[in-house]
Amino acid sequence: MERISTIHEINDLINKKEITYKEVTNAYIHRIESVEEKVQSLLKFMPEEALKKAEEADESGNTLSPLNGIPYGLKDNICTEGYETTCASKILYNFVPPYSAAVAENLNASGAILLGKTNMDEFAMGSSNENSSVKKTFNPWDISRVPGGSSGGSAASVAAEEVVFSLGSDTGGSIRQPASFCGVVGLKPTYGLVSRYGLIAFASSLDQIGPITKDVTDCAIVLNTIAGHDKRDSTSVSMEKKDYTTFLNREIKGMKIGIAREYFAEGLNSQVESLLKEAIKTYRDMGAEIVETSLPYSKYALSAYYIISSAEASSNLARYDGIRYGYRTEEFDNLLDLYKKTRSEGFGEEVKRRIMLGTYALSSGYYDAYYKKALQVRTLIKEDFDNAFKSCDVLLSPTCPTTAFKIGEKSANPLEMYLSDIYTVPVNIAGIPAISVPCGFDREGLPVGMQLTGRAFGENDILKAAYAFEQATDFHKKRAVI
Repeated sequence: MERISTIHEINDLINKKEITYKEVTNAYIHRIESVEEKVQSLLKFMPEEALKKAEEADESGNTLSPLNGIPYGLKDNICTEGYETTCASKILYNFVPPYSAAVAENLNASGAILLGKTNMDEFAMGSSNENSSVKKTFNPWDISRVPGGSSGGSAASVAAEEVVFSLGSDTGGSIRQPASFCGVVGLKPTYGLVSRYGLIAFASSLDQIGPITKDVTDCAIVLNTIAGHDKRDSTSVSMEKKDYTTFLNREIKGMKIGIAREYFAEGLNSQVESLLKEAIKTYRDMGAEIVETSLPYSKYALSAYYIISSAEASSNLARYDGIRYGYRTEEFDNLLDLYKKTRSEGFGEEVKRRIMLGTYALSSGYYDAYYKKALQVRTLIKEDFDNAFKSCDVLLSPTCPTTAFKIGEKSANPLEMYLSDIYTVPVNIAGIPAISVPCGFDREGLPVGMQLTGRAFGENDILKAAYAFEQATDFHKKRAVI
């Protein structure tokens, strides 16, 4: 089996009886054993369980879904019954959930095979995967560079071909940014399309689970399985189910693609800008109509995002106190001392930074000046997108202002690190969908991602536009050599 196999390629081989599920799983297990020491994308590796499930799939002869027998990875903030789910944090180092997340249940029911839990920035807070309390993950294209974050382990595991696909969570770009850095496809669905039940919360009004895959077809296949209403999630939207694969391979002639002038301004790397302009030309050559538009309030998005997300994190992370589960300090004098020492020792620097920022923004005397103001800006940003979509079907932008940076390069400057998400956070603030697809490589051979953003529940439009670009280019076929 070629190790570049996608979900749909594996399905073709299975249907032709040229390969078995056990052979597929074995191939990925051997791949992990050969490259994981360099990539460090997994926190937990489950080869025995995976092989057992693959053997059962071969014996049954039933094809439950297109994901039947497909090995995948799951970000370690998505609960898995019976297996540790730690959020790459010391404070949850031994937590074994008594239930599985809705997406994990859906994938299990589809016959997909969980091969490992992937590394991440602690509690999904970071843009480089350097904030994991366990280990750093490395970019398969250049192991001296970061894979992006916070779903860096998920993106790196797909790019290194340790799994066929993975799931990540996206609060401000945490699927799309590492997908861009690792040269793979990453989709952040509309808020409410995919259940958040069993996703350990960072910022509840922004978090969304989505797929990281090798191409757009795989992305649509995985989305078909994980999307849908879940009564256990009060923010889950009840709507008619779609088959997203039916929107691929459709004509995009006449499709209106918006270019926001604010996204092609100071701060964008010149090589990234050049590749994005080539992508725009590719769309024009395919018959799409290029429309200039504006998102005037996008310049405030990063500030609003870090106030809102940190405030919600401050509230969500208050539950980790050393009493019920997880890490507890060994020596303490009283209950208050237990709380203080447990949280001081259990949380990493970035998590503590955001808890303090969020607590300050919610405190008496500052709530109106910071949190309330950020919510008002959130409304303006959403209105920006609503206005832009009056004249276009999708918006095209860079996913990130640069390619993957060196490990340690931005660790000492959190504000510079936060700027990595400048093009992705507005999407989460507005609650709309966006996808990152490879659109070229810089002079050092590092991948560059293009972001396509759609209306709420307009995944069909961005998948259609992404697939058309993918078929007109071959960037998605290139693989990291490691």
